[in-house]
Amino acid sequence: MSQTAVVAPAPARILPTIVFSQFAGTSLWFAGNAVLPELQASLQLQESALGLLTSAVQFGFILGTFCFAFFSLADRLSPRLLFLICALLGAAANALVLFSATSVGGVLLLRAVTGFLLAGIYPVGMKIAASWYSGKLGKAIGYLVGALVLGTAFPHLLRGLGAALPWQTTLMAVSALAVVGGVLMYLLVPDGPYLRKGTRFDAGNMLRVFRAKDFRAAAFGYFGHMWELYTLWAFVPLLLAYGLPELPQEQLSVYSFCVIAAGAIGCVGGGYLSQRWGSGRVAFVQLLLSGICCLLSVWVLQVPLLLLPFLVFWGVVVAGDSPQFSALTAKAAPPQLVGTALTVVTSVGFAITIGSIQFMGFLLTIIPPYFAFVFLAVGPLVGLLSMFPLLRK
Repeated sequence: MSQTAVVAPAPARILPTIVFSQFAGTSLWFAGNAVLPELQASLQLQESALGLLTSAVQFGFILGTFCFAFFSLADRLSPRLLFLICALLGAAANALVLFSATSVGGVLLLRAVTGFLLAGIYPVGMKIAASWYSGKLGKAIGYLVGALVLGTAFPHLLRGLGAALPWQTTLMAVSALAVVGGVLMYLLVPDGPYLRKGTRFDAGNMLRVFRAKDFRAAAFGYFGHMWELYTLWAFVPLLLAYGLPELPQEQLSVYSFCVIAAGAIGCVGGGYLSQRWGSGRVAFVQLLLSGICCLLSVWVLQVPLLLLPFLVFWGVVVAGDSPQFSALTAKAAPPQLVGTALTVVTSVGFAITIGSIQFMGFLLTIIPPYFAFVFLAVGPLVGLLSMFPLLRK
């Protein structure tokens, strides 16, 4: 690789295309949650359906990222081709829910398949960004994870603004968006100058990346963050319905979008702050603030006037540290195994979300919501303690 190729600035279209494609692909994530009332009616599901649908996607994603990491697919194949294939197949799996809406098992299976294919979208998108941006990786991934946050929140907005539309239309719109994102990524984003090629299959690759002390510190900080993040996202509609019971369904969906989408502000803003303060400090501060929100939820969830602004702030900081953890992970990983490192850390992180979501679902059956969410503070506490080696350095 020539020095000129390394330092040449990326074309202006690269980052916006990666960001839009990531947003489009990850909108598949919570598509099932956005049409949950209709699925509940069709399948005669109980209130536990929210946890089941979310956990099905998470389980599929965990299995997918494990397989991708084990075979080092993101480091052995063209990342943009992998992204395209997974976006197309994920869109198809999401659309097929239309034909399985009378079978609980069918819907859960398709949501799990969608999660499996998201393993070729989210971490692979970060690998593509890392192949184009090096010194400003925290800023670039800030935009990228911000797109993930918006993609996660988008089905709620679509549902809120088009509540009168058939739920089938919502699912098809999300699938079409994912297809467009995959095609644009493949056509407009060639392999970047920092892409390392030629990695061979080695079953030990996914464990080898943990040998570096800085990598372990970043990874365990991320694991603590993940205990909190997706559980909060999954239960945002429940929290809003509990604290503001008079809200109509369409307004509840719009408010859910606002809370989750606020995380994009934390991601992008944190990306810019990382250029001055460093990714480690930015991640530490945001994780600390989200942990404090966990503790304050005992009180604020009982005050309707403060509920929405509190949840929006919590939404900002609960997601804002995620891109900086990814940037720290990518920088600390062996250059030829960046894709594998990002994928295996993501896999473990999302495995943690399964336990957290199911644990929260159990807690909500025995204690009031305002008291249950304080238990999310365990994750930020573990993550903060793990990050001290990075701060000292």
